[in-house]
Amino acid sequence: MVVIRLARSGAKKRPFYNMVVTDSRNRRDGRFVERIGFYNPVAAGNAEALRVAVDRLTYWQQNGAQLSPTVARLVKQHAAQQAA
Repeated sequence: MVVIRLARSGAKKRPFYNMVVTDSRNRRDGRFVERIGFYNPVAAGNAEALRVAVDRLTYWQQNGAQLSPTVARLVKQHAAQQAA
């Protein structure tokens, strides 16, 4: 099954997550098909905390990709930010 989930990167105590499309059998930080965004939980000031390529997200969802619970929450948050 194809899933859209977060892959962790960044230094210790400074997490940074890439939003990736991958096969569910691959490791969390392993091989992926496409990177469609990022999430920076420790963004400060004017730094961008969340970016999502909405067109690629909808493409993968239309082709059967499932969102992880965290990615679903972030996408909902991103949609609310765009509406405001």
